[in-house]
Amino acid sequence: MKITPSARILRMLGEIEFDPWQCVAELIDNSFDDFTGIVRSGDPWAGGFKVSVTLPSPSTRSSDAQVVITDTGRGMSYETLGRAVSAGWSSNDRFDKLGLFGMGFNVATARLGRRTRVLTTRPGDSEWIGVEIDLDRIGDDFEAEDIREAKDDPNVHGTRIEISRLHAERADWLRRNASGLRNTLGRTYAWLLDHRPYELWVQGQKVRARRHCRWGDDRFVTYGSGARAERIPAFIKIDQKYEDAEACQDCGNWQVVGLDSCGQCRSERLAPRERRIHGWVGVQRHLDKREFGIDFLRNGRKILQWDKRLFDWQDPNDPTGAVDTEYPIELANQGGRLIGEIHLDHVPVTYQKNAFEYSSGSWRGAVDYLRGPGPLQPEKAKKANHAENDSPLGLLYKAYRRNAAGARCLIPGDGKGPIHEETRRWAQLFHAGDPAYQTDERWWDAVVNHEESGKRSKLDTAQQGTPKLPNEEAVLEALGVIESGGPALDEALGKDGSTVEPVLDDKSPVKRKETFQERVDRYRLDSVMVPELTREFGLPKLGFLSVETRRMSASRLRDAGDRPTPVLLVQEQGGKAVAFFDPEHSAFTKAGAEPADLLLVEIAATLRVQAGSELSHSELVAELCVECLPDTALDPVRIAAEARELLVVVRERMAACVDEDPERAFQFLSPDELTATENEMIALGLATHTAKLGVTSEFIHHAPSLFLVKLLESWPEVFMDGRAFNGAYSTVTSPSARRISLATIVGYLNDVATLASFTTRNPLRLQRSRLSNRLLTDELAEGM
Repeated sequence: MKITPSARILRMLGEIEFDPWQCVAELIDNSFDDFTGIVRSGDPWAGGFKVSVTLPSPSTRSSDAQVVITDTGRGMSYETLGRAVSAGWSSNDRFDKLGLFGMGFNVATARLGRRTRVLTTRPGDSEWIGVEIDLDRIGDDFEAEDIREAKDDPNVHGTRIEISRLHAERADWLRRNASGLRNTLGRTYAWLLDHRPYELWVQGQKVRARRHCRWGDDRFVTYGSGARAERIPAFIKIDQKYEDAEACQDCGNWQVVGLDSCGQCRSERLAPRERRIHGWVGVQRHLDKREFGIDFLRNGRKILQWDKRLFDWQDPNDPTGAVDTEYPIELANQGGRLIGEIHLDHVPVTYQKNAFEYSSGSWRGAVDYLRGPGPLQPEKAKKANHAENDSPLGLLYKAYRRNAAGARCLIPGDGKGPIHEETRRWAQLFHAGDPAYQTDERWWDAVVNHEESGKRSKLDTAQQGTPKLPNEEAVLEALGVIESGGPALDEALGKDGSTVEPVLDDKSPVKRKETFQERVDRYRLDSVMVPELTREFGLPKLGFLSVETRRMSASRLRDAGDRPTPVLLVQEQGGKAVAFFDPEHSAFTKAGAEPADLLLVEIAATLRVQAGSELSHSELVAELCVECLPDTALDPVRIAAEARELLVVVRERMAACVDEDPERAFQFLSPDELTATENEMIALGLATHTAKLGVTSEFIHHAPSLFLVKLLESWPEVFMDGRAFNGAYSTVTSPSARRISLATIVGYLNDVATLASFTTRNPLRLQRSRLSNRLLTDELAEGM
């Protein structure tokens, strides 16, 4: 078989930069293209749609190592095969396919090894036909050796590519990274594997599509309040169609319909093509430092993964100005959660398929549609004279940019703050295929639990000083334990919780003592699961215990000996246990203990006995806390980072509040604070802006952190009452009430500003600062 170009050029193609996984993907693309052609034809197809990749094993000698890619496609004729392996040949359909045989095929195979054999057969053919391209033997006559092999079953069909004499570096990577290759291909082809009947196997193991761990279609938050309140969903479907255009099959140029030839290369091979942006943008169930951003796809293959360029904005009137990264800005050390999957089949890509042609008008049009031409940040848009950003990404940004625990931002929490580490662990279980973590129910339960815990805390605070006995009969009636108008509480339950057996005569009822298992069953009915404490607890040296933790609602908790207890751990079969805790127990209401702390004590005792460990209880509890509850760790770096990032939001809110009169705010700056502000702006490359200090509120973004405390104390009426902070001030008439409300916010802000300015490792100070971070976050006004 005669192929082109010269052997020297073919060998040079192997020097083009392609990672090993990209070489494999290039060959998979061709198989999937063939499958897509079969599916679009509508013809029945026997044998399925399967691509198998075999890699060299660690034990294979280098001389015997090879990469083999096989598929169950239609196969090729001799003429089609000849064109397919000729560098520079392209299909007649460059816009509807993932890859093209020819140049991509030659680059991928030459990059991996120096000898390639291609064998192919069609249904009904009596033999396999093929070609061997040996870069060490092929000469300038362009002749490659033909191959013909008999086949046992005429119904067998497909193509097999065998690459040998592998380059040592690439061969070593492939030997060591079968699992990593599966994961990479699972991300790259996730949409095709999820929406088409295609199968992809690597080293005998099926590649699983890596789906996005996102909130469900029905989840939403309410942004704003009153007449300005709007419901913004956590999943926004995208389907924007533009007028069809004609595409040149030779150079790829797009132009209006009706011209006889291409405006760039003068080719007459023009074809009408759809121009459409479709897919979705949404919110991930967890924050991640790397895995957030938008996936962009072309013909079902991901070209860009976790791309974050839509979060950047540059003023089009100042092309040499700085590029502002607008997301994430709050808790950036924890990462982001805005994600999406956008199909751009009409936008050209680079030959490596790792980028789009960003200078093309079709790419710029897609960016403008998805994120809008102006800033995502409302205050920045206002200052730049842009309208409010109502693009799909703009809507998500304003509703979900904050990461405060609870329903307002759709962030799981534990009643005290967000549980980011725990939700990341849940995401790992989601990707591992654990059925209990496929829907967003576990995350949603944690959101609801956080809200309920917060309400209970506020109720407890309100009732302090006026203790009263609860109406247990009314509580049980509301829970449905006894019926309205039915027997009284003492008649329905014994004083110790035991049931009362009715009798058929007129004598007094005979009380039967409740068994422990009946008590546990009753506790289950009168409790709710606590998602953030439901997990596997343990250490490698002790073993593990899968614990479902539940919070009691109305009943008081008693152990197997019928004694009151704050926590009850009940072991079950299969390394499982259920734990109950009584939030009304004095250990929590008076001693100030945390349920997680006492739960770890019970778990440590159980695991210590099971493992026969000689470690002390306290050491085991400490190790369990570090390993299993990382969100509770007193990490000074992390807490300080949270404080600094919270101040970014506070500065933004306070600056917006003084936009009408920035000069008054500016007058509160002392000379040393003014110098510090100017130095900070100069260090950030904003030296030209220092000449206008006080003319706008921009200086607040760069003033010393503790200046914010002074500004709030000096001018509270402009920041309180739901403007920047929720605390009441002008709306109350009592001077003492005003002082208390202001002092509360000032205290939180002072702690946060101090921690952002000065580091500390004192545990008590860190505990106080972490609590102030959470409390100040809760005090930020909604709708900003």
